[in-house]
This record gives sequence, structure tokens and C-alpha cells, in this order.
Amino acid sequence: MKHLPAIVANLAFALFVSPAAAITVYVSNEKDDTIAILDGETGVLKQTVTVGHRPRGIVLSHDKKTLYICASDDHAIQALDLKTGKVTHSLPSGKNPETFALHPNGRLLYVSNEDDNLVTVVDVEKRKTVAEIPVGVEPEGVGASPDGRWVVATSETTNMAHWIDAKTNTVIGNVPVDSRPRRAAFTPDSREVWVSSEIGGSVSVLDAASRKITQRITFAIPGIENAKVQPVGIAHGAKGERSFIALGPANHVAVVNRKTYEVEKYLLVGSRVWNLAFSPDEKWLYTTNGASNDVSFIDVATLKVRKSVPTGRFPWGVDVGP
Repeated sequence: MKHLPAIVANLAFALFVSPAAAITVYVSNEKDDTIAILDGETGVLKQTVTVGHRPRGIVLSHDKKTLYICASDDHAIQALDLKTGKVTHSLPSGKNPETFALHPNGRLLYVSNEDDNLVTVVDVEKRKTVAEIPVGVEPEGVGASPDGRWVVATSETTNMAHWIDAKTNTVIGNVPVDSRPRRAAFTPDSREVWVSSEIGGSVSVLDAASRKITQRITFAIPGIENAKVQPVGIAHGAKGERSFIALGPANHVAVVNRKTYEVEKYLLVGSRVWNLAFSPDEKWLYTTNGASNDVSFIDVATLKVRKSVPTGRFPWGVDVGP
């Protein structure tokens, strides 16, 4: 054991020179035409990048090298190279792209086009449109199942969730939901998709096998009128049994038990909370708060809001990477 001191010293040195993996938060500022880049632990604003007009939905490529951006008023998807901090090219998207989902294969983007009542499928490698899928009036949210089988799009005016077969890019079923559905988010096991209805004030839980509604989650926050409770963003924890729902102008995030579908707690965040994203280790949940122009940092273990960080005017989309 004469070498033990040297081994301990080397281990201590390795721990010293190997810092914890960095966490970076990307936020689209709809009214500033920028992407704010934050340190996911400290909240320090690292960089602000000018992009296209009215950026809303954003998503990281699977290799975490590119951020895809819905530049809604430019009618394009922009590709931001995260190494250089520059937009390298644009992808076709159809008119007024708002949100999208990246298929688990990392190659296909499913984009909602509000003006054309379409979901446009874009091959990010070939940089071309491969399909245009007619859906209901004013498509909004798009969610892809982790197993790659389904894509669900919501239509705000038709009040439906449209089930798209990802192999054929065709709609195989339409499910009525409550008024003005905004987001569609599959659970990590692909067994359910949750659809938030902003005006309906509810979240519909749909079973992927039957494509039917099995649960309806509603919300009641003491001291806040029901009309202000407008669910939008949804984040499902992969490491636990909780899901988180952004409740819009109610300025709260609901914590929902995924086994019982009961609301466990309401967390006060910034004004007009839109969208949510976890850090890779699920230590943090980040919320974009459009009316207060900031992002809230929620400690997932304690369910406490630890800080709010200014980002720019009308933060909307959020994604997180290393």
C-alpha cells in the first residue's frame, strides 16, 4: 500500500481539473429577434445572438452543435452554429413556423404552419421539404414520441389533436380536446401524450395505444381567477414521476404526479410563463416568462424557485444543452 498517497494525490488532482459538465440554456426573445445564451447553473448571460425576425420555437440538434430556430416572420427555420455563434443557413418551413419537434432520428423536423394549416416535414441534412401534412386550422404544438412512431399536432381553432404516422407522414386520427390546444408532449415511455388547452384551462392525457383521452387535468390556484389559468408548456421528468405545466398569465407552474394525475403544488414564477425545459441532469427546470422578460430557475429536488434571470424582450422558446 506504499503507493496509496500517490494514488490519492492523483485522484484529488483529477477531481480538481475535471469540473462538472457545463449546462447552457438557450432562450428565444420574440420581440428582440435574439437568442439569449445563459449559464444553466449561475444564470449569467453568456451571449446574445441576433437571428431572424420573431424567433419562437427552438430545438437543439442531437449532437448539440446546432440550434434550430423558428424565425416566424421570415417564414424559415434558421440553423445557428453554436461553435461560431452564427446562422449558417436556413431551412424551408412553410409560412409562419411557430413550433416544431425533432424526430428521434435527429433528421426530420415536424413544423407547425399556422397560416397554411399544415405540418411541414423538413429533412435537416438534405435541407429540403419532404412532406406537407394537412391538419386542422391554426396548427400550434407538435410532439414526437420518443419511440419514433408518432407525431401529434394540435390545431388551435379546430380544437383537435392530430395523430400522424411518422412512417407514412399521414394523419390517421383526430381527437377533439378542450379549447385552443397549444402543446403536445409525449411521456418518456411514449405511452401517453399530454395536450395543453389554453382557453379550456386543462390538460388532456391521451393513450398512445388507443388514441383516446384517459384523463383530464384541471387547475385551481388560490387567489387567482380561473380565466387566467391558461396551460401552455409541458415538461415531463424522465427521472421521476412528475410533470410540470406552465400556466400562462396565472404566473405559476403546476407540479403534477404522473401516476395519480393530481396537482401536488403550484410554483410562482415570472409573468406569463410560456415554455419549460429541464437541465440534462434534471436538477433544474427553466421557464420562459414572456411578460416579465426573464427565465425562472426551479430547483427540481426541492420544488423551489431559486432565481429569475433577465434575458430580453418576450422570452418564448427554451432548450438546454452542454
